[in-house]
Amino acid sequence: MAVHHLTKEDLQNFEKEIAEIFSTGVIRAPVHLRSGREDQLIKIFQDEQIGNDDWVFGFWDSHELALLKGVPREELKQAIIEGKSISLCFPKYNVLCSGIVGSLMGTAVGAAWALKRQHKKGRVYLFCGDMSAETGVFHEAVKYAVNFGLPVKFIVCDNGVSVMTNTREVWGSEDPWFKGTKYESKIIYFKYVNGYPHSGLGKLIKF
Repeated sequence: MAVHHLTKEDLQNFEKEIAEIFSTGVIRAPVHLRSGREDQLIKIFQDEQIGNDDWVFGFWDSHELALLKGVPREELKQAIIEGKSISLCFPKYNVLCSGIVGSLMGTAVGAAWALKRQHKKGRVYLFCGDMSAETGVFHEAVKYAVNFGLPVKFIVCDNGVSVMTNTREVWGSEDPWFKGTKYESKIIYFKYVNGYPHSGLGKLIKF
């Protein structure tokens, strides 16, 4: 079940522990840590009452999502140590993630379509970043979900950058493309400042 009683400190402490382990060179794969969005994520899981029947799709920065969805802390930690940080998949808990930009947007829509067509309980939530939300596949996925009334929402976590590239400078606009459009009905949007680099710890780790 979704663990809505997790606190901001719980999420922060988990990321700090992973950061410490990563710094020792034990994790021989990329790790993308996040901080600064804990309150928003907790609120979304609580407001939406994301539970057992719901699906959560994420990308390379999904430690917090897995915890909030109910993946046991130690099980998640072990998966990260094994090098699966950017592609965390726990079918038992309806959590699927990928390290490839945009790869799961169509999949999330497909899952929502299946739930609707088969009259099953559950909704789909796809979490992505601000630059990912500017891709063509995101636009197509949201458009399809809106037009067919599918049980899916897209959560855009805006930290203002794609790796180290300023999103606003790239697209020439202060606002995301969906602001003021009908597509906002399927999108939850918030801004935050990440306390970690895009990937790793910002220093060389020797294996």
